[in-house]
Amino acid sequence: MQSRRNFIGNVATGLAGTLAASNVLGANDRVRIGIIGPGARGTEILQQGLACENVECIGAADVYTRRLEDVKKIAPNAKTYLDHRHLLEDKDIDAVLIATPQHLHCQHFVDSLSAGKHVYQEKTMAFTVEHAKRMRAAFQKDAGRHTVQIGHQWTSTGAVTDALNFNQPELMGKITMIHGHMYRNTPHGKPQWSRPVYPDMTPENIIWRSFLGEAKAVDFDPNRYINWRFFWDYSGGNVYENMCHQLSFWYKVMDLKIPRAVTMNGGIFLWKDGREVPDTMSVVMEHEEELLYTWDSGFGNDQLKVTEDVLGDNGTISHTPQTIKYVPQKVNRKDGNEMLGATRSDPKAHMQNFLDCIRAGKQPNCPFEIGYRISIACRMAVESYRQQRTIRWDSAKEEIL
Repeated sequence: MQSRRNFIGNVATGLAGTLAASNVLGANDRVRIGIIGPGARGTEILQQGLACENVECIGAADVYTRRLEDVKKIAPNAKTYLDHRHLLEDKDIDAVLIATPQHLHCQHFVDSLSAGKHVYQEKTMAFTVEHAKRMRAAFQKDAGRHTVQIGHQWTSTGAVTDALNFNQPELMGKITMIHGHMYRNTPHGKPQWSRPVYPDMTPENIIWRSFLGEAKAVDFDPNRYINWRFFWDYSGGNVYENMCHQLSFWYKVMDLKIPRAVTMNGGIFLWKDGREVPDTMSVVMEHEEELLYTWDSGFGNDQLKVTEDVLGDNGTISHTPQTIKYVPQKVNRKDGNEMLGATRSDPKAHMQNFLDCIRAGKQPNCPFEIGYRISIACRMAVESYRQQRTIRWDSAKEEIL
C-alpha cells in the first residue's frame, strides 16, 4: 500500500435547458470522465459509465490511497489525485462523477461546475438547506452551459413512462396519499451498512482533514471514515440513502413540490453498534398538492420490501423496483381494467442519459431542480427526527421554520 506522499498527483427550470453550443459534444465524440470518490458506489457508477459507448476515464480523486490503487484496475490510464481540485485542473476531463459522502457533495459539486465540467452528482444531492442553496447558486451561475444529472436512477427507468401513462385524471381521480415502504434484513451479526476497518486505514493513507470537510473537527477515527453512514456529521441515514429514490420517482412523475410539513419518528431499535442514525423509522410529508406521502423503513425484516402505492379515488398505482401496475377502484370505475407496465429498462440507463445529454445539450432525466426539492424534503425529515418535532417549510423565505 502506497502512502499519500507517493501519489503525484429560486430554482429556474429554464436553466436546465439547452447547453451553450461550445460545451456540447458531437454525437460520436468521446466523453472523457473523472471521478471524485471511487469507493463502493463510485465504482458502480464508473463501471456504468465505461460500459457506455465511447467513454474513457482519465482521472480519479480520493482521500484514501487504497481507492486510487483500486480504480487503476478499472481505468489503468487514469491519473490519480488525493486532492479533487488537482483533478479538476485537467482540461481534458469533460465530465465528473461525484460519489463522495453526503456532507462533501456541496464542495465537490460547486468546484466541479466552477471548473467547467459536466456533473453527475450522486444522491442525495445536498446535505443541508444551506448546501442546497450554495449548489443552486453555482448551477445558476453556470447558466445551463453544462449538463447536471442527479443520481436518482429510478427517474430513468421505463416505469416512469408507464407511471405517466397511468397517472391520468380519468384513471386516478383525486390522489390523496402515496404510501411507501423500504425494508431490508441481514444475517445476525452483520449489521446493515457495516464495513470492516482495514489495517491500512491510518492517518498516513487517509487525508482526514479533507474527509471532514466542513464537519466538526474530531480526532482521526477509521471507523468514522469507513462507516460514515452511521454518523449525523456525514450522513442523513436511510432517508438520504433510500427514501430519496422513492421520492424522486414520484416527484418526477407528479411534479411534487417541497413538503409543507414533515414529521419523522423512529429509533435505533436493532443495531446497537455505535450508529447515530435510526434503523427503524416512519416519515409523514404533507404536500401542498393536498396529499400525504408517508414512508416507513426498517432493517430487521424484509417482508414489506420496497414499494410505493399511489392512492386515488379512481385507482391505485403500485410500484416496486421491478414492476408497476394500475388497479382501478371498482367503486368508481366498475368497468376499469388492471394494467401492467411493460416499458423495459437498461441498468445503465441513467448514466447513458447523462452522456447523451452532454452530447446533445438536452435536459437530463433527473435535473437539478428535482434533486433540490428532494434534498430539502430529506433534510426536513432528518431535522424532525433530531429535534423531535414537526418541521415546516417557508416557501417564501426558503427556510425551515
